[in-house]
Amino acid sequence: MTRQTRTVTKTPWTAPLATGPIHGAVRLPGSKSMTARALVLAATSLDTSTLRRPLRARDTELMATGLRALGAQVSTDDDELWTVRPRPPRGPAHIDVGLAGTVMRFLPPVAALAEGDITFDGDPRARQRPLKPLLDALRALGVKVTGDGLPITVHGQGRVTGGEVTIDASQSSQLVSGLLLAGADFDQGITVRHVGPPVPSAPHLRMTMEMLRAAGAGVDDSVPDVWQVEPGKLSGRAWTIEPDLSGAAPFLAAALVTGGEVKVLDWPRSTTQPGDQLRILLAAMGGSWTLDTDGLTFRGTGNLRGLDADLSQVGELTPVIAALCALADGPSTLRGIGHIRTHETDRLGALARELSKVGARVDETEDGLHIVPGKLRGAVFETYDDHRLAHAAAVVGLRVPGVELTDVGCTSKTMPEFPALWASLLGAGS
Repeated sequence: MTRQTRTVTKTPWTAPLATGPIHGAVRLPGSKSMTARALVLAATSLDTSTLRRPLRARDTELMATGLRALGAQVSTDDDELWTVRPRPPRGPAHIDVGLAGTVMRFLPPVAALAEGDITFDGDPRARQRPLKPLLDALRALGVKVTGDGLPITVHGQGRVTGGEVTIDASQSSQLVSGLLLAGADFDQGITVRHVGPPVPSAPHLRMTMEMLRAAGAGVDDSVPDVWQVEPGKLSGRAWTIEPDLSGAAPFLAAALVTGGEVKVLDWPRSTTQPGDQLRILLAAMGGSWTLDTDGLTFRGTGNLRGLDADLSQVGELTPVIAALCALADGPSTLRGIGHIRTHETDRLGALARELSKVGARVDETEDGLHIVPGKLRGAVFETYDDHRLAHAAAVVGLRVPGVELTDVGCTSKTMPEFPALWASLLGAGS
């Protein structure tokens, strides 16, 4: 099988220094997690669906392209409204997952429903990300799969019997979500039973179940670590995608660091997004917030307290929170995040190295970080092709002059607008 390569042009960037308290408002792009799930559900439904205010970024474009390769008609011409017309999945086809965990874990179960061979490959780092538990689960359901990690081939037979399967999803909740999103099309539906250490990022599993229910699936998650989807056809519908709350992390952090005030427009009053925990975590570090019909307003004093927190359910927030800990007035301990070693990069190792470069003392533990602030200085901050490492560097750069990112272009994975949004926010209030 031919391995894929991608030519990457890096965009060096000097993080802007804040010259005073930041006051402004930001409208974030749509949630990556919701956009990805809505695309898959729309492509496997009976009739047409629309996605209002979806995220247009590398991950979601790869998902749309992958679904087109399987036969769905996905129109993304209008930034504000995407349209998906489902078709029975078919092969042969090749799917490029890039570095997107959602694509590499959500689409193989859909490919199992196609007739023909579907190959998957992606960026070099994607080949190191956990996939084997999902593939073993598919094999246990009778699906023939070649390979235990990218590149792989799913040899679709046009149907999957389904039934009950056991999986160790302690490395990623996406391993479960991928099975559930396709499960209604399996002859017997699917029951997924997790056995092993706790599943991280449980809010994402709740999101999967709620969106399946909204599409008309019969679901049951009343038993801990067991998720059931009954067989049946899903209904097309109009999805309205929430703002990406995890993407709000650097913007809310800017208010905290500078003693300013930042409003994130259209923050939902009720959501399954893990990013909703930002308001609680950042308040514990010294900020305050209010939520009204316009959105969430976060206020800082410029003084940051250290944090002792279990981030197991919100691991994607770790990079920005770790950056704030490096700027705090005392030591911090972040726990429960050993699983983020297998994200876009080894985020624990990367944060330890890069925050140490700028002057913090960072000790890696088995499942987290211990961070002691120091006299901070400018440095070249390696971003490791990881959007959230770039966000962390930008936050440090608010207070520390001379923080130079090796590549701000990696933010296009989930927020292509990040450099412009950041510059606009600082220009409005600093």
